[in-house]
Amino acid sequence: MDLKSLIRDVPDFPKEGVIFKDITLLLQNPSALEETTNALIKLLNGQKVDKVVGMESRGFIFGPMLANRLNAGFVPIRKPGKLPSTTLSETYNLEYGTDTLEIHKDAIVKGEKVLVHDDVLATGGTANAACKLIERLGGEIVQCNFLIELTFLAGSSKINEYSVQSLLKY
Repeated sequence: MDLKSLIRDVPDFPKEGVIFKDITLLLQNPSALEETTNALIKLLNGQKVDKVVGMESRGFIFGPMLANRLNAGFVPIRKPGKLPSTTLSETYNLEYGTDTLEIHKDAIVKGEKVLVHDDVLATGGTANAACKLIERLGGEIVQCNFLIELTFLAGSSKINEYSVQSLLKY
C-alpha cells in the first residue's frame, strides 16, 4: 500500500508558510492503520520494549497501538498542567521562544527499555526533550521512531545519539 498517497499536504497550516502533513486519510483507512502499525513495529527489529512513550498529541495515536502490540505500557508526555500526578518537566527552545513537556515521575522505572514514538519528526526539539525526561527517570531508550520525518528540518541531528527510524521521509 502506498501510505504516502494517504497523507495530504495542507498549505499554510497552522500558520502561513508551513505545509502540514495531514494523516487523517490514513487514520480513516483500517487497512492503512494495520499496515502502518505493523511497519512501525518492524522498524524495531525485534528489540524488547517495556514502555512506549508518545508525545502530545499526535504521538497518542500510534503510540498506544504500538504498546498494545508490543505487550508494553504506554506513557504520555504532555504540555504543562495536563498530567494529574507529580511530574518532571523539560523546557526546550523553539525557533521563537521555548516550550515545556512533562511526564509523571513514576511513569518509567529505572532500566526499563523505552520506545519513543511521535507521528512527525520535524526540528527534533520535542523528541530531544522527551528523551531527556525518560533518561532522568532511568529509562533506556532503545529507539526513537516516527511515522513521518521532515528531513529538510534535520530534526534527527538533535537525537542522533539514539537509533532514529522513520517510516516515511519527505
